Amino acid sequence: MSHVTQKLMDLFRSAPRGILDIKKVATQLGVGKRRVQDVINIFSEMGLIERRSNNRARWIGFDLSNQDEGPQQKKLKEDILQFQMTEEALDELIKDSAQQLLELANDKENQRLAYLTIQDLNAIPVFQEQNVLIVKAPEETKLEVPTPGFDSIQVYIKSTKGPIDVYLCEREDHMANNMPHAGETSTSESKRPEELDKE
Repeated sequence: MSHVTQKLMDLFRSAPRGILDIKKVATQLGVGKRRVQDVINIFSEMGLIERRSNNRARWIGFDLSNQDEGPQQKKLKEDILQFQMTEEALDELIKDSAQQLLELANDKENQRLAYLTIQDLNAIPVFQEQNVLIVKAPEETKLEVPTPGFDSIQVYIKSTKGPIDVYLCEREDHMANNMPHAGETSTSESKRPEELDKE
């Protein structure tokens, strides 16, 4: 981040009226737009730039043409160093978490138990009184939810890499109302993923 920050300040120094196009800067520096946006956001929080649009920013901080390092420049360097240390710590945490998830996913015992029942979902407070759809789809499946209508909602799911399975999890109150009476039988039951695959 410190490298991107210094390069960005050099570009602001040479830019006409101190205005830069963030997309062009990312391409010029050979880094992702997100990384440039992170530095821009830090500058914005410090009151050093103003956003002209989503992709344009103007330098309004200290005089970049002055080569002498003043209090603002020193403070900026200290802040950048602190942000860099925080970023490195977060990157390490994300890396460790990803490795732990990978190990959990590859454990055969965990794979055997990696399923939820309807009762499990109904026990989650945020899902109570809700109709829940479970989607089993290949990687890179696209899901779009247009703006809901007054009394309806539409969901579009598209995949080019395989079939898509969608399961409706009925609410417990609805399930209770549809329970069989005396002498009747019910074929509805919670099934493990491997059982669903065999159907």
